[in-house]
Amino acid sequence: MRNNVFFCFLAMLCEGIDLQAAGVAAAGIAGELHPSPQVFGYFFAASTVGLFIGAPFGGWVGDRKGRKFALILSLALFGLFSLLTAFCTTIDMLTLTRFLTGLGLGGAMPNMIALTAESSAPEKRSRNVTLMYSGVSLGGALASVVAVLSTPENWRVIFVTGGVAPLVIALAFVYFVQEPEWRREAAGESIARPGLAVALMGDGRGLKTALLWGSFFFSLLLLYLLLNWLPRLLVLIGLTPADAAFTQIIFNIGGTIGAAAIGFTLDRGNRMLTTGLVFALLGLMLLMLAKAGVGAITALAFVLGAAVLAAQAIVYALAPKVYPRAVRGVGVGAAVGVGRLGSIAGPLFAASLLGAGQSSAQVLMGMLPLVVVAGVASVFLASRLPINGQDTD
Repeated sequence: MRNNVFFCFLAMLCEGIDLQAAGVAAAGIAGELHPSPQVFGYFFAASTVGLFIGAPFGGWVGDRKGRKFALILSLALFGLFSLLTAFCTTIDMLTLTRFLTGLGLGGAMPNMIALTAESSAPEKRSRNVTLMYSGVSLGGALASVVAVLSTPENWRVIFVTGGVAPLVIALAFVYFVQEPEWRREAAGESIARPGLAVALMGDGRGLKTALLWGSFFFSLLLLYLLLNWLPRLLVLIGLTPADAAFTQIIFNIGGTIGAAAIGFTLDRGNRMLTTGLVFALLGLMLLMLAKAGVGAITALAFVLGAAVLAAQAIVYALAPKVYPRAVRGVGVGAAVGVGRLGSIAGPLFAASLLGAGQSSAQVLMGMLPLVVVAGVASVFLASRLPINGQDTD
């Protein structure tokens, strides 16, 4: 079902645009509405809070009503509220619509992962999930391009784009996406389903769930720290703001390539070894970037983007293998929600280090223990999952 993977990729691209929309629009919003730093903080956090709530609920809906239904509903809500954001005239209205946008986006995430995995042959699941996930960094790159090409006064354009695109994709889902046959049958049956605790911990899944949550939390912490703070850290190292913005685009392009490529390696090689090597590369790139001169930073940022997005893609590829079909949506949704706590912690972690007087190099070095924790959790999780081609559902 190649259509399923393709349209999930397009939906994930919309997520990538939205994830950086607030940052892209920040200068224009500040110039027009003049929010205080504290209120601005609420605006930045609102979408993530909505996603944290929406992810497990959307997965629950997908398990009971079908992935296609849940995705169409989530994308429609995501698009509608993103579009409404462009017409807000106060920071309070902006914050509310960002929260509601996050609810829709959160509901879509676990179902995109589950539908992609369930539409793929076992030997192609990892590559298809990571290909789908690569849309995030490509969407982020597009948002960065908009920031470079447009003026701050045109900040509403990014939300119009981020609203129209998922509405069009939701319509395409109606006509072109096919629910797997077993999924249609299950959605139409009235069957007893386990509660949340049994879904996450039953049948010996407790340790796997804990490892998955740890992997999601720390890998998203690293990703969002870099997405939010990398341009600022690069300016502190010595780049101009324009060069730092360009380097952020290169970082996202590297991430797109890394996330797309890692799935083929997971399907063909040793999953534990691949995971360990990716996190080792991520740590090495952080170490090198902390000590690099201005001339080498762009090349290192490309490789760093490939490593950090590949690490995140590995976690997304492993997630659907942890849970059986009947509870896959709620299981993956809960993991995505926990990961969003990491996405909140990451920028705060960097802010606390910089506020304590740490340099850019020290912030990057401070991320190394987090890479180790995320890598160890992911390697141990990979060791406890079925080998490639032997997934049972």
